[in-house]
Amino acid sequence: MTHVGYLIAGYGATFAVLASYAAWIVSKKRALARELPPEERDPRWP
Repeated sequence: MTHVGYLIAGYGATFAVLASYAAWIVSKKRALARELPPEERDPRWP
């Protein structure tokens, strides 16, 4: 049970990195979509 802290920290850091990367991708996609004319936008993304 001495390595449980390291395991939790490792999984937590991995989750945090992946979640922040996903948020960055979504925000980048929305910023790029705002630059398109309305008729060329993907209707699935607000």
